[in-house]
Amino acid sequence: MNNVDIYSLFSQLTRHREILFDFTTVENLDNWKEISDTVRTVGKSKAALVLQTTQVFQHAVLFTLLNPQPNGAGFAGIRTMTNLNLSNFENIDINCRGQGNNSHYKVVLRHKGLHSNEDITYEQFFMAPMSDTDFSTVTLPLINFKPYYRGREVPDAEPLDTAIITMFGLQVYGGVYLSIKQKGVSALEIENISVS
Repeated sequence: MNNVDIYSLFSQLTRHREILFDFTTVENLDNWKEISDTVRTVGKSKAALVLQTTQVFQHAVLFTLLNPQPNGAGFAGIRTMTNLNLSNFENIDINCRGQGNNSHYKVVLRHKGLHSNEDITYEQFFMAPMSDTDFSTVTLPLINFKPYYRGREVPDAEPLDTAIITMFGLQVYGGVYLSIKQKGVSALEIENISVS
């Protein structure tokens, strides 16, 4: 084993993990708001984040109804305003499982206090592990978030400032500029979202 391998292994073993959103213990989801394509006149999609609580477990469920336009334009999701400094972390980790018609989601971030729907977002796509039994962890490297405006990548925008993340969101998308096209009803169950 060479020095690079040893450093990499040591880094993985000693990496700090911090939970950002623990849906197994929260009392409510009042600070999460819907952000779906109905912000535009032609939008017809819907999202709701709810707590599923039983005598033995609790987690959040993101229910989505995705009704895209003929070209695939459409999204349904939720977001919360934050004040996160993630500059000492490498990844966002989502402990989740998916069910329903759609398995392709994305995390949507904004930085530096930008909250308007006219502002650029920083996005990374992921596939939810489809299961009705097991939760799995999806890992999204912070370095892989790219700038987008209304579904189209903006290559010349500034990079994401991980030291000042001021919005965190989750969306299912129709796929207007992508080869993947989605529609219909889905659920993403989430136990927690952390950074490592």
